[in-house]
Amino acid sequence: MSEAQVQETQATAPARAKVVRTLVGKVVSDKRAKTVTVLVERRVKHELYGKIVARSRKYHAHDEKGEYKMGDLVEITESRPLSKTKNWVVTRMVEKARVV
Repeated sequence: MSEAQVQETQATAPARAKVVRTLVGKVVSDKRAKTVTVLVERRVKHELYGKIVARSRKYHAHDEKGEYKMGDLVEITESRPLSKTKNWVVTRMVEKARVV
């Protein structure tokens, strides 16, 4: 194939958009080195009864600098497996924890 044909096929090929999963949750534990535990809550409608029910799940997220503390609201993004239980990375802080 000539260079013109290669460029043409690259231009006409549909661009694959990588789907990046992001979640927002609250840091519930920061005791481990470079890792925080993030509690993500979501509200779903019960299949049978129709009531809105709160569902939650904890994710272990990588925090390289140890800058996120308990109570912070953070955004986490899915990444490659970093350890046995850690597949997420903290990308940004949404809201700092309030001091009581």
